[in-house]
Amino acid sequence: MMIHTCVALRPCRPPLISSSKSTLQRPPNCKFSVRNCIRDPNNSQKKWRQEFGVADLSEDTVKSIAKTGKAYVHDFLDVNDRPVLIVVASKHLPDVHDPRDNEKLCVFLIEKALSKLPAGQEQILGIVDLRGFGTKNADLSYLTFLLDVFYYYYPKRLGEVLFVEAPFVFQPMWQLTKPLLKSYASMVKFCSTETVRKEYFTEETLPISFRD
Repeated sequence: MMIHTCVALRPCRPPLISSSKSTLQRPPNCKFSVRNCIRDPNNSQKKWRQEFGVADLSEDTVKSIAKTGKAYVHDFLDVNDRPVLIVVASKHLPDVHDPRDNEKLCVFLIEKALSKLPAGQEQILGIVDLRGFGTKNADLSYLTFLLDVFYYYYPKRLGEVLFVEAPFVFQPMWQLTKPLLKSYASMVKFCSTETVRKEYFTEETLPISFRD
């Protein structure tokens, strides 16, 4: 099951946002900056990007929150030549981390993943590692932010989302989230680490966290 984000931007509904087959590795000393991501957004996207400060995001500006390891862009593409954005749910602590920092990291990593798109590819793969997820990691506000970002400002960019090893405690969160997804829900696939290993990566490109 896959939810392809084929929905056009809808400025009329105000968003809820407030204020390998291949390797695409950068040289060790070359830091990614959103300013280097060339895009051709429409006017509403341009306005949002300016207000959010997308062009000012860089590895340095998100360094502190990125050190938590809660999310990162994998160094390799998946077997379908898609950049991979991985979220480690057990490291997301809404009572500890600043919500604004979480939002900045989210947008920065989306931009970074898109900068790795090979010719002919337009979508990225999202992997949410739910191993160790507990109630302290649940954050509906942040999830709403994430959905709004993809819906309004990165339409058609998210090709598939894998929820890996979802524990029973995640089910109430999913029941609250699913109605917000609407047609996006068909993009979500609940799967095991074994599925990730066998269907989405080669032995050489498999993320380290899924090698166990």
